[in-house]
Amino acid sequence: MATDLSDYAIIKEGEAEILMHAKNQVFYNKTQVNNRDVSIAVLRTFITKRKEEHEARLSKKTKTAVKESDKDASNCVVEEVPIEPANHEEKTNGDCEMAAEVSQDEPCSVSEEPEKVTEGKWHGELKPPRVLEALSASGLRALRYAREVEGIGQVVALDNDKDAVEACRRNIKFNGSVACSKVESHLADARVHMLTHPKEFDVVDLDPYGSPSVFLDSAVQSVVDGGLLMCTATDMAVLCGGNGEVCYSKYGSYPLRGKYCHEMALRILLACIESHANRYKRYIVPVLSVQMDFYVRVFVRIYSSASAMKNTPLKLSYVYQCIGCDSFHLQPIGRTVTKNTSVRYLPGFGPVVPQECSDCGKKFNMGGPIWSAPIHDQEWVTSILSDVKSMKERYPAYDRISAVLTTISEELPDVPLFLSLHNLCATLKCTSPSAVIFRSAVINAGYRISGTHVNPLGLKSDAPMDVIWDIMRCWVKNHPVKPQPADQSGTVILAKEPVLQANFARAVASLSKAQTKKVARFLPNPERHWGPKLRAGRTITSKHISLLGPEAVNEHLNHEDGEEHDAKRQKFEDQPTPN
Repeated sequence: MATDLSDYAIIKEGEAEILMHAKNQVFYNKTQVNNRDVSIAVLRTFITKRKEEHEARLSKKTKTAVKESDKDASNCVVEEVPIEPANHEEKTNGDCEMAAEVSQDEPCSVSEEPEKVTEGKWHGELKPPRVLEALSASGLRALRYAREVEGIGQVVALDNDKDAVEACRRNIKFNGSVACSKVESHLADARVHMLTHPKEFDVVDLDPYGSPSVFLDSAVQSVVDGGLLMCTATDMAVLCGGNGEVCYSKYGSYPLRGKYCHEMALRILLACIESHANRYKRYIVPVLSVQMDFYVRVFVRIYSSASAMKNTPLKLSYVYQCIGCDSFHLQPIGRTVTKNTSVRYLPGFGPVVPQECSDCGKKFNMGGPIWSAPIHDQEWVTSILSDVKSMKERYPAYDRISAVLTTISEELPDVPLFLSLHNLCATLKCTSPSAVIFRSAVINAGYRISGTHVNPLGLKSDAPMDVIWDIMRCWVKNHPVKPQPADQSGTVILAKEPVLQANFARAVASLSKAQTKKVARFLPNPERHWGPKLRAGRTITSKHISLLGPEAVNEHLNHEDGEEHDAKRQKFEDQPTPN
């Protein structure tokens, strides 16, 4: 290899190794190890599920072929008996003779065709999945896929930066024969490449520095039916309501600033992907949606069906959030009416809320639309988690991703967004009950409740807001609060008598299995300044201490000062000496 390794640092992650130049020429983010580990775990499960689905289709088609061949064979037997005497009696009629020959041959030819198709198509081997990493940078993700995921096919790594493509090709060679045989790197615009290769990739991975919105339209077209789209969004300030108008322009949805804003970010991204897919008579099925570190990451399967696409309005909702007490309500966009066997699609009933909040009398903010259907497939989550636990030594970020997946496995799948117990208590200005006591009260009232992976203090429940406030009113009766001004939201809420008498006796299901076993579910960051690093090519200055840490910045600045001093000395030495 012609590369001078003294200019590079060797970074090892999983089974892959890459060469990183000291001048930050190509983007590499150490914190994305969690992202890459989760992606590998999902990809392994996808390959397994894909194989199972293929075998199920083969089995179904084989049974269908056998039934058809049996049916055709019985037709041959039935038709042969009357045809033979007719041919002997009416030999002079050529038309009848030809008709008889055709009628004899047709059933047999029909019965042979399924056998040919079965041999050629139905019993064909399933090809290894092709993966497209649309924004590869150093190529670390593509290399890990190729080296660590069994059964993976070709991995195509794209980038529109020459330095990145050179680095990727250098890293492919550095990783040996397996990487060279499976990974290919191209200098190309990801959008153009995906548009010119429709339905060619089993897996498309989008992990941009910022918003993925400009890539979604071409990405949903390049995935095969039943394929997997993996998408990251790191522009959390936009998705979480910091710039609502920008979010609407990029994702077609208006965000709300609540405690559940990170889950809303996930649901906005899913709604946006669904919107792009619908334009091509396609729809999505989420299998895993994760909010982790400083980004959201979704894994969705994409299918083509004009009829199934009609269900999209049933999966989307607007959100009404009270500006006084943070109560929220969902307004579905569509509904269906079934009569006999026909299904009619109609607009959703509304409004779900009055002009003023029935709890505190304040106005509502409206956001959305968001994806209000389940954001995880619990069967997939269970499979992914068991796979991760079975080969924990192969995941560098095992502790973090197993904790996140464990929490996701306990979430209520059919409940959008969540409550914050501390927010409820802040509204009422009361002391907070423990999470176990509050959970028990909800369960004793006949409703379900769970945690959420997005927020350690978040609680998902199918209990309506009036039940939640009744429980809090009962709590305040036992734990009185100081008098508050009459116009405060908490004062208005507490002025009403509770309809439901809460039972705070500890319920058996108030603790999840993971909590009972004391399994860690929310881990701290492994080091200080854990977050998105500088975009490739940016000059590192003392202003970046908050991102990189003082040690890293000082080391880089000292290195630059040393280089500058050496350059000046060389320039001085090269000058001719005066006579």
